[in-house]
Amino acid sequence: MNLSLFDTSVDNLDLTVPNLPINAPLAAKLRPKKLDDFLGQEHFMSSGKMLRRMIETKRLNSLLFYGPPGTGKTTLSRLIATEISAPFVEINATESNVKELRAVLERSRLSLRRTGRKSILFIDEIHRFNRAQQDVLLPDIENGFLILIGATTINPSFSINSPLLSRSNLFSFEVLSLGAQTQLIMRAINLCKQELAVDIVINTDAQEYLLARANGDGRRLLNALELAIYSTAVNDGKISLRLQDIEEAIQVKAARYDRNGDDHYDVISAFIKSIRGSDANAAIYWLARMLNAGEDIRFISRRLIILASEDIGNASPQALSVATSAAQAVELIGMPEARIILAQATTFLATAPKSNASYLAIDRALSDIKNGVIHEVPKPLRDGHYKDAKSMGNSLGYLYPHDYPNHWVRQEYLPDEAKYYQPSNQGYELRIKEKMKNNDKNNDS
Repeated sequence: MNLSLFDTSVDNLDLTVPNLPINAPLAAKLRPKKLDDFLGQEHFMSSGKMLRRMIETKRLNSLLFYGPPGTGKTTLSRLIATEISAPFVEINATESNVKELRAVLERSRLSLRRTGRKSILFIDEIHRFNRAQQDVLLPDIENGFLILIGATTINPSFSINSPLLSRSNLFSFEVLSLGAQTQLIMRAINLCKQELAVDIVINTDAQEYLLARANGDGRRLLNALELAIYSTAVNDGKISLRLQDIEEAIQVKAARYDRNGDDHYDVISAFIKSIRGSDANAAIYWLARMLNAGEDIRFISRRLIILASEDIGNASPQALSVATSAAQAVELIGMPEARIILAQATTFLATAPKSNASYLAIDRALSDIKNGVIHEVPKPLRDGHYKDAKSMGNSLGYLYPHDYPNHWVRQEYLPDEAKYYQPSNQGYELRIKEKMKNNDKNNDS
């Protein structure tokens, strides 16, 4: 915690960033000192965008920063405090409690009375606060005694109380783009060149692997790069970073995977085809390949939802529920735990009975319509609720199925030759097939 707000002499609060120790992490040394040096989040931080305008005009309400780790939530919070000359207090929700929170709020009110400046209270992992802890913040936020900045990797809709959510401006952070990560690498190398007084170069394949493995996480990128630089020997006054050096720094062997190229399409194709082919082991391997490369977990979960209907369908009706629940859970939990959820959904879908009958049915019907096969709606099925409908014969003769045994009665809904859904002999769909056959027999009798 930054304890400056707890000094007895709040009139002399120290708003400067303390001098970093000589062995401070590279990520700490490279924290930007001004807004123009902040990398990423252009969708709300570039010139003229909302949050940038709020900072520049010093018209800030409480803020919620939601996004993956290493995308600048803490860094931007500290920059905001510097830009608006506000006392800054940082706490972590995993280590704090209500007593400490009340003490922070009391000190911020005291600071406001004596200096006229609102404090910024930055709460990292704010989703870890329970309802009671979140409620403690509300009076001070409502009365404008402080500016709250809460950071979370969990969707605030699931993790933040509605009253607190409604009183805050929400900004969603995205993983750092390749361009932003590349700039970060260059800044890091230039700084290390100055500190070590040697030339530093990174091979193309090593840089590409570092970018792929960092997956848009700036902190992870810098930690790996720092380890690689400071553990690589100097030869002829130069440090040359090879793929092997970056692999060892990240401690994961490189598996070829281009997220923007053929590998992306080939591996997801192998993943889907393995599930379709009921090979759970292969499906898990291809899932692991994607996760190892930092593939978007939401992309994977969306593909599982499509597969659940396209390749399993009514052979296992619960497959769609499993896939949809997995997608929601992945959004809520995030990595690394999301890997377990995706693995469960993958193995369930891979081992479920398969049928593409529903997929074929809708395509057959769409094909007929596109080819001009347009059936008139039978009069008993037409809407009979509007004026003059009955005089036109609409809805007359309609047989209400629930009035009959087994909730079924022979009735024409479409000409008999129109056969689109043809159930398979797999799983639950076999029972559907038998029921449809029985209905056809009753129609013939």
